[in-house]
Amino acid sequence: FLGDWSGTRSRTGPQKISMKLVVQIPCLNEALTLPQTIADIPRELPGIASVEILVIDDGSTDGTARVARDCGADHVISHRRNRGLAASFRTGIEYALRAGADVIVNTDGDNQYCGADIALLLPPLLSGQCDIVIGDRQVARQPDCGWLHACLHRLGSAVVSFLSGTRVADAVSGFRAMTRDAALGLNILSHFSYTTEMIIQAGNRQLSIISVPVRTNAVNRPSRLFRNTPHFVILQAVTIVRMFAMYRPMRFFFTLGGLLSVLGLMPILRFLALYLAGEGDGHLQSLVLGGVALTFGIILFVTGILADLVSQNRKLQEMSLETLRRIEFGNGTREHPRTAWQETATPAPDAAQSGPMS
Repeated sequence: FLGDWSGTRSRTGPQKISMKLVVQIPCLNEALTLPQTIADIPRELPGIASVEILVIDDGSTDGTARVARDCGADHVISHRRNRGLAASFRTGIEYALRAGADVIVNTDGDNQYCGADIALLLPPLLSGQCDIVIGDRQVARQPDCGWLHACLHRLGSAVVSFLSGTRVADAVSGFRAMTRDAALGLNILSHFSYTTEMIIQAGNRQLSIISVPVRTNAVNRPSRLFRNTPHFVILQAVTIVRMFAMYRPMRFFFTLGGLLSVLGLMPILRFLALYLAGEGDGHLQSLVLGGVALTFGIILFVTGILADLVSQNRKLQEMSLETLRRIEFGNGTREHPRTAWQETATPAPDAAQSGPMS
């Protein structure tokens, strides 16, 4: 459900009296492209009563926050120092929930995505068809996309889809929309990026995810998130492995333990075969090597059992955290109390509803 509905959920989707959409834009030194990004965001959309723009300035040094206010952003939050994309995404989600958002759309400040395509992300959410919609940039069809980039993109999306139990065509796309309920349950822990972690987390929470083809604009500057493609692949691989170990600990550790156990048994069996044939002398190293590998395999089996028990406790904590968020943030599209904000939040001068300041 998307907050406080006036009716029950049906195949045609529930109808809400008033829906608020918050478009959040994490930014790091995007003063040049932010004006066009904000200008392209539609202020009127079918099924939406109000659209508000939230800019999260992640320690920019080029006046991004000032540009955001001048361009009509309804809410501007400034981190005192650069904290990374994932932290900016977390800040935006929390602020949007506090502002009463029923639907949250995330886009980039570099104007990579067409703002008008927000209208393509909303119908599956408003009809109750899914909980999260991710814009598919159709990377392989881009004229400047090389074969290696396309292959890595397909492989990464396939791995994330497998680990999350969903079908996602563009796992690292930052153009995505989510319901209020989906946002309330998200707990982004990564320091690098939220994209793959969010999908794996949502999939393991049994949330429905749909991909929708969207258009993109040319971006004429290098990424500020990673240095090069190998650096990006390594960082994403670390995030994926961490999420797999967190949400599928038994399968993760049992897989590693099984591989080590098999590798350990092979030299042990070799030594036994040679020993029974009377040729065991001089092959003790096989027995030692196999014993060490088998021991580590057994340790990983035990670790998998313990990690699975810990993961059950984590699920209980996530449920408790979601309940607390519902109590704190309310049911959406309602006046929310001003509370002390952790960041330097600066509302736009003409904003009808501005966030609290510290």
